[in-house]
Amino acid sequence: MTPPSPDLSELHASRRSSELFESLEFDPSGSGLLGWWSAANDRLISDPAMGATILPDLLTEILIPATAVVGIAFALVQWLLVSKVKLSPERESSGAGNNKNGYSDYLIEEEEGLNNHNVVVKCAEIQSAISEGATSFLFTEYQYVGAFMAIFAILIFLFLGSVEGFSTKSQPCTYSKDRICKPVLANAIFSTLSFLLGAFTSVVSGFLGMKIATYANARTTLEARKGVGKAFITAFRSGAVMGFLLAANGLLVLYISINLFKLYYGDDWEGLFEAITGYGLGGSSMALFGRVGGGIYTKAADVGADLVGKVERNIPEDDPRNPAVIADNVGDNVGDIAGMGSDLFGSYAESSCAALVIASISSFGINHELTAMFYPLLISSMGIIVCLFTTLFATDFFEIKAVKEIEPALKKQLIISTVLMTGGIAIVSWIALPSSFTIFNFGVQKTVKNWELFFCVAIGLWAGLVIGFVTEYYTSNAYSPVQDVADSCRTGAATNVIFGLALGYKSVIIPIFAIAVSIFVSFSFAAMYGIAVAALGMLSTIATGLAIDAYGPISDNAGGIAEMAGMSHRIRERTDALDAAGNTTAAIGKGFAIGSAALVSLALFGAFVSRSAISTVDVLTPKVFIGLLVGAMLPYWFSAMTMKSVGSAALKMVEEVRRQFNNIPGLMEGSAKPDYANCVKISTDASIREMIPPGALVMLTPLIVGTLFGVETLSGVLAGSLVSGVQIAISASNTGGAWDNAKKYIEAGASEHARSLGPKGSGPHKAAVIGDTIGDPLKDTSGPSLNILIKLMAVESLVFAPFFATHGGLLFKYL
Repeated sequence: MTPPSPDLSELHASRRSSELFESLEFDPSGSGLLGWWSAANDRLISDPAMGATILPDLLTEILIPATAVVGIAFALVQWLLVSKVKLSPERESSGAGNNKNGYSDYLIEEEEGLNNHNVVVKCAEIQSAISEGATSFLFTEYQYVGAFMAIFAILIFLFLGSVEGFSTKSQPCTYSKDRICKPVLANAIFSTLSFLLGAFTSVVSGFLGMKIATYANARTTLEARKGVGKAFITAFRSGAVMGFLLAANGLLVLYISINLFKLYYGDDWEGLFEAITGYGLGGSSMALFGRVGGGIYTKAADVGADLVGKVERNIPEDDPRNPAVIADNVGDNVGDIAGMGSDLFGSYAESSCAALVIASISSFGINHELTAMFYPLLISSMGIIVCLFTTLFATDFFEIKAVKEIEPALKKQLIISTVLMTGGIAIVSWIALPSSFTIFNFGVQKTVKNWELFFCVAIGLWAGLVIGFVTEYYTSNAYSPVQDVADSCRTGAATNVIFGLALGYKSVIIPIFAIAVSIFVSFSFAAMYGIAVAALGMLSTIATGLAIDAYGPISDNAGGIAEMAGMSHRIRERTDALDAAGNTTAAIGKGFAIGSAALVSLALFGAFVSRSAISTVDVLTPKVFIGLLVGAMLPYWFSAMTMKSVGSAALKMVEEVRRQFNNIPGLMEGSAKPDYANCVKISTDASIREMIPPGALVMLTPLIVGTLFGVETLSGVLAGSLVSGVQIAISASNTGGAWDNAKKYIEAGASEHARSLGPKGSGPHKAAVIGDTIGDPLKDTSGPSLNILIKLMAVESLVFAPFFATHGGLLFKYL
């Protein structure tokens, strides 16, 4: 059944009647936000240009790229400030000055042994080794993935071009049959181009993030000599460089792509934004391989280093005698930085594309109201400005003076950005949207008011904060859930594993309710467009979120460098404090990523259903139900692949580390140097080899199901994978995070209870280390990768929807 196309006269009539209703029913003197908004709407209604937006189109065209440029400039300023910390054995020129506490920096340097030039040189050498290892891995990965992307780009062109036999003739539009749209072949060409552009932008985002992190890690270590506050600022500014570069580049490239494509498409916005969806597909395709490949790399090294180093040899974490220590630190950058950056870029690109596709068939899409059409991009622009001011609170307005202030400072970033962004969303919704407009919703028209869309974006934004803080409660060792897991280590690793699994399952409850409420409210207000902008709301503060996420691995690397360089225990205590706060906020970031992926996937699913001309998705239909079952199974299949990949790679790493300890004389005594390069090679080879099967599973499933079984079965697969994948992703991430922080809780010994479980090397501590090694692939490989699975299959199905709707279901046609 083909959905009826909207009638333009009905759209205009709907808008006029809704505005007349507003003028009769709303009281401008009403209290609160609704009263203010109603008054603003009445002023618009009294305007001769009824339903027009306050913000002119020309100003919109200027504001979006200008905001992106401001974001890039701010990132460069932060980078310049970080670069002032010199990786040089020379005494800093400020060494004779006084710090803010009144003490001489020179005296502090003497106390911490700063005059030992060899320590500073050692930091530079270690940083160079980590940077070279990460760069080498990414270039190797990009060669393989680049070949895969080239092949997939050809498939996009062939599948979409064959919809009408590679015809170059213009044809009626899908949703407005009375209008003529560009040829199907144009959609094939431009979808392929946007796919490659999205993939390239994702690669650049991940690579820049990795280079920034490896540039900043040793500098954070050196700043830790002067106090935890200076080290915090260096790490956070470095994270901000990545966050603002990614957010601004993603916005700018998408905006430029739309305008370049518009040169050909003209007023065919339906075809234009359908082609733009390839941008999101390219971004998430690269993110999948980055997350899986980087996750396998880092966890193979981490598990190997921990099992042999901590459990068998009883040496500290990041001890330079451990052969896997460099590979472990490289892994933090390729997995937790490059992989994470590509992942969140993919979510941002897909949420923007989903909103634009649905908006293109709304009243302001059909009527070519550019400012309203670019509402998603304006939200992202406002997000950059809000995050810019929020960052200043951490780096300029407040000073970290004690270890206990680090974690609250990071949480304040999330709260401040959310509060400021709520006001920003209200402003954008007021000036960029008509007072009333029509959304095309599964064949029917739904009238939406601008204040309703504001609530859709705002509820996504606040749901993200709720998910983040619930995640923190279940993964931070400051609260009882993780402390209970740590206490279970008294009786061994088995009870630790049991308690950790139970914690992960329980941690799913509140985030799922938050996502469910967001979906219900957003859909009630603005149908699938509401869900798409709710996802965008959750990601609107992506620059701050990425800054906090990147801060964690940078601090982790800084601690590793301090240990390997032989710096004093006071330096390591400071970097450990930075790292501990980073672990908690990293878990919060994973919660954001998973929650936004659920909303993005559902919005893309709605766009796919509309594009495939399906009026309803009936789960009682056998075609749909079998898809539902298979889709629910896919996250388990995918997780099995990634977990086994980490296990296989870790097995080889453990064998290599054991071999070196057994065969290199003097290694345990510290008189001989381990073969770091061989461990780096093992992680690189294993991750490159093992990332292909899970990637192929995700990329090929929609193509096979859509071609052989048709759009109804594929819709079931998408729904099943979404419902199943979100639960597993949250559970896996939080279980792994809880085990990690239970181990750190025992190691820190900050409370009487923690000290009763220690010290390092005790039975409970070894049980905690075993739990941590089990949780490593859960929280850093399988869990984060699952959110890419659910959204990547959805956006791929949307891109290929024209082919599936026309030629799909080959198997059922002949049964």
